Amino acid sequence: MHELKNSTEIVYIKQACRIAGELLIYLSEITKPGVSTVWLDGKAEEFIMKKGAIPAFKNYNGFPASICTSVNEEVIHGIPGKYRLKEGDILSVDVGVKKAGYFGDAASTIAIGQISDETKKLLKVTQESLYAGIQKAVHRNHVADISKTIQDLVESSGFSVVRDFVGHGVGKKLHEEPPIPNYKTPGRGPRLLSGMTLAIEPMVNMSGFEVSIKKDNWTVVTKDGKPSAHFEHTILVNDGEPEILTLV
Repeated sequence: MHELKNSTEIVYIKQACRIAGELLIYLSEITKPGVSTVWLDGKAEEFIMKKGAIPAFKNYNGFPASICTSVNEEVIHGIPGKYRLKEGDILSVDVGVKKAGYFGDAASTIAIGQISDETKKLLKVTQESLYAGIQKAVHRNHVADISKTIQDLVESSGFSVVRDFVGHGVGKKLHEEPPIPNYKTPGRGPRLLSGMTLAIEPMVNMSGFEVSIKKDNWTVVTKDGKPSAHFEHTILVNDGEPEILTLV
């Protein structure tokens, strides 16, 4: 059952989303060769707390950190650690913020120094597929309109979308109904209605879509070891143009 938010709830969700969007910008500014992912995690937690909010991911189902940091072939849910970023890496950062009991969720993939042309294309296509999918998140459309748009754009560019993990509703909880696949499924899925707040998040692999989970039981990696990119926004479905709540 999907959640429709009232005007008061939307105000609170927007507050959490703004902090998440500001945090992604901050992290993009301080992420460079030589910094460790655990250092970024500490900076992120400090940033969130200073805003009077709480890191939504910390201790969520046992996750041990405030943000997810996924490097190169790591798709999502990477645990921050001692690894120091180096020139040519890509870092997918996923952030969740809880403010006044409501949630915002966003992600971005950051190039560390100079990256290959093919990896640049991967990041560009993933981000473009996110915005293309968002444009379909309008009142009376269906979830499948988002999913098909993302998959078509990604695959026409020579890449693949992850099947094992999907977008989701967000707001009163970090994960709500409906699930939002980045690929076509049978049927059209739930109808989108004004007042829904959704986290749309294409995860795009350079080669095959298959993934596996590392021994830490969290970090998702591409099975073929090729790079993966991840971009995400929380959006509000309106009668007209969808509103991107985590875009600062």
